[in-house]
Amino acid sequence: MRLPGGIRVRLAIGLLVIVGGALLAAYLIVVPSLENRLVNAKLSGLEKSAGRLANVSGFSAGNLYLWQDTASVVSVATNARVVVFSPLAAQPATLTVGADSTGVSAGGIAKDAVALRAYLRGQAASDESVEHGRVTRAGVEYAEVAVARRDGVVVLFSSSLSDTLATVHVIQRRLGYAAIVALAIALALGSAAAAFHARRIRRLEQAAERIAQGAFDEPVTDTGDDELGELAHTFERMRVQLSRLDSARRAFVATASHELRTPLFALGGFIELLEDEDLDDETRREFLATMREQVDRLTKLATDLLDLSRVDAGGLAVERVAVDLGELARALGGELRGLAERTGHTLEVEVADDAWAIGDEERIAQIGRALAGNALTHTPDRTRVVLRARAGDEHVWLEVEDDGPGIPVDQLERVFDRFYRVEAGIAPGTGLGLAIARELATLMGGRVRAASRPGRTVFTLELARTPALDRVERVAVSH
Repeated sequence: MRLPGGIRVRLAIGLLVIVGGALLAAYLIVVPSLENRLVNAKLSGLEKSAGRLANVSGFSAGNLYLWQDTASVVSVATNARVVVFSPLAAQPATLTVGADSTGVSAGGIAKDAVALRAYLRGQAASDESVEHGRVTRAGVEYAEVAVARRDGVVVLFSSSLSDTLATVHVIQRRLGYAAIVALAIALALGSAAAAFHARRIRRLEQAAERIAQGAFDEPVTDTGDDELGELAHTFERMRVQLSRLDSARRAFVATASHELRTPLFALGGFIELLEDEDLDDETRREFLATMREQVDRLTKLATDLLDLSRVDAGGLAVERVAVDLGELARALGGELRGLAERTGHTLEVEVADDAWAIGDEERIAQIGRALAGNALTHTPDRTRVVLRARAGDEHVWLEVEDDGPGIPVDQLERVFDRFYRVEAGIAPGTGLGLAIARELATLMGGRVRAASRPGRTVFTLELARTPALDRVERVAVSH
């Protein structure tokens, strides 16, 4: 089920959770740490005062009231209760100095946890013992330090933590108020930012929906320079490419329909004529030759479509063996000589020595036929076409060069698109030959590229050169 508000609500809630989590983490780190630091500082001060009082010379466990004046001074200086207790005296007594003596009467001092720990530890060690901690009496927390002397006298300092904890509580409240304000601001800003990004995402969604429905006329725009902007640019490139493919598909349907309809109608007409028994042998032979040409057109179209479907399905396998491009160029020249004569072109073959490539001989010949046939078909009469094989240190090239009018720069790369024809509707063909040639070259680890200017157009098949040892072995086998 779709969340009401969609991505906008999710982004706002996400930002709120992040800010709230950060504030909670800050609270859990700052408040307990601050409270511990303040309490420890309180205990440290009390411990120093308790140690000084307990170590004053001249005082004995027999008469605790000799501590009265000194204890009063220390109590005022530390703002703490001072309790002096001698459980080993003949008559145990407690001296309490300070305004608040809750829970530390003569009977209560022995029950104080901090004083008891100090006394018991001192008795066990027969030495002075110091203990400190936090206790709660009558709902009030106190910081306490107890020093047990060697003579059994316990000096207990107890100071209320009310002021210290009040400071912490003030900080807690202020952090709480700050958290509420921060969350409100985060919610407002997060909602605004989320709404802004949600609108951008919604526009991309609408653009994708238009593209999915086949409407390619409206561009995908976004002025942002972030990830959404990059996504919009990608969508725009996809729209342009799909628009081109759709146009090519429509053109192909029209072209394929024409290419199929024309030979089929011609074949049907010739079959009807052949049924006429009054045809002489020469006319019958002419009809059969024309029918053969139409069958060849249908066969080529079916073969091209089959090759494309096998390439797309990944089912087209190619060999990677040593191929003599020079010999292959000569064979192609002889094969295409008749076509060149019929179209009024001059076909020349230039071959370099040792032009051995790694590839599939049949597929290389298919590429050569496509490149040379394209030049012979789409250039004017009396155009010179050169079929050339040359070699380099690491690569070999099969080139088809013509001195025709050339291909417009903006269409040079598009000639390799499927179904695309520079002279759509004028020149014959389905626009599949160059697309298949590029796919086959890629399968063999090579590439096909084109360069053109008025008076010179070159289509080049580039393949890896065969290692010398493989070339020698291939030549030995062929002989």
